[in-house]
Amino acid sequence: MATIKQIEANRRNSLKSTGPKTPEGKQACKMNALRHGLRAATIVLPAEKPEDFHQLCNDLETEWQPQSRTEHFYLEQMAVSQWKLARVEIAEKSILDQKFSAQVQIPLVEKLWQCQHRLERSYTRAQRELERLQDFRHRQVQQSEQSAPQPAAEAPAAPQPQPSGKAPYVMSAPATASEAPSAAPSPRIEWVRRTAS
Repeated sequence: MATIKQIEANRRNSLKSTGPKTPEGKQACKMNALRHGLRAATIVLPAEKPEDFHQLCNDLETEWQPQSRTEHFYLEQMAVSQWKLARVEIAEKSILDQKFSAQVQIPLVEKLWQCQHRLERSYTRAQRELERLQDFRHRQVQQSEQSAPQPAAEAPAAPQPQPSGKAPYVMSAPATASEAPSAAPSPRIEWVRRTAS
């Protein structure tokens, strides 16, 4: 147990060491506790190039062309996940290159793989939501164009059927009255799988 003199000396010493005071000192020790950076609040770590991350963001923006804040949010999620996935690959290579025993390497690599799967799911979820939002926006534009008055001289073009892997389900009523069930007064509705021709 510490004596009263030791406790008082500890309190006096703790007042002297309160951390860096200047902005330069704070900047220098800001990343002292950083280990792998997979859960870091900052996306680009000091050892990484910010221009590479900005290039990744620009490439994704060119590819997906987001129009709303929500689309931009999902695009940023995709960029962050992709950036951190690259960091996982570097960390995995670093662990495997070191001369650790299998008892040390295997748990570390397993944790990295868990993180990798989490980041892949995050990327996929953001991509799926971005695609859903963009499809919804395109449908709204098409509906507004179709509801706009068309000139009388032009006949509206018939929509072209899109080939797909699965044939759609269509509800149809029986062709004749004899096919209708006698117990129910309303026509029977059957699900018919339309065959692709």
